[in-house]
Amino acid sequence: MNQRARYHPVAGTAAWIVALVMFFPIFWMVLASFKPELEAIATPPEVFFTPTLENYQTILERADYLSFAFNSIFISVGATALAIALAVPAAYAMAFYPTKRTRGTLLWMLSTKMLPSVGVLVPIYLFAKNLGLLDTRTLLIIMYMLMNLPIVVWMLFTFFKEMPKAIIEATRIDGASQWQTMIWVLLPLVLPGIASTALLNIILCWNEAFWSLNLTAHDAAPLTAFIASFSAPQGLFWAKLSAASTLAIAPIVVFGWFSQRQLVSGLTFGAVK
Repeated sequence: MNQRARYHPVAGTAAWIVALVMFFPIFWMVLASFKPELEAIATPPEVFFTPTLENYQTILERADYLSFAFNSIFISVGATALAIALAVPAAYAMAFYPTKRTRGTLLWMLSTKMLPSVGVLVPIYLFAKNLGLLDTRTLLIIMYMLMNLPIVVWMLFTFFKEMPKAIIEATRIDGASQWQTMIWVLLPLVLPGIASTALLNIILCWNEAFWSLNLTAHDAAPLTAFIASFSAPQGLFWAKLSAASTLAIAPIVVFGWFSQRQLVSGLTFGAVK
């Protein structure tokens, strides 16, 4: 116990340093969003300045922020709900009824995350164009779901593996079917894990930029496209780009702040027995 107490200050200091290093770019971006354009690109950087809301006024006049935000919320929540609906039965089956191919299947699913997205952009673009799905929320929901499904399955598989198999045997003795066992017994037990998986997936969907920039134009464009719209052939307008980025990340940062306890408790679910 004394040895652990002796190392606490070092660990705490290291944690604060890492946190500050990770937070500094966000702090600098927010700071730049309140600067005039010339001061935002000044060298050396100007720390003391007169704050202005001109950048926020300009971008809100140029673009319909609420429309972009609605698309991000709708697509992120829709893709997450669809991914959870598909991953729960898959993870349940592989956790409680594994076969000799289960491990290979899990590794194969995870290996698809290593595929460069640009390598499949052209066939997916042509496929979506032929189906009339370009610039639609439906297309992005499907793409985001497929993109994050391996991670969702892996996480839920881990949570289901933490459950003792005696629970399954007990429910079978009581006459419950597989679906009744999964829905009424196991799902309530792994609910913290499902919640943390859903929260993480929403964050991943919210931050996805590649597919939103290449498969949307206006109608279904989320906030990642909203940020990109403030880069121009004449160059980058750093102050306005910083303001747009601040507005884009603000909802998910607030969401993450209020859900951090659920996220951490879910990710550590089953770690201590």
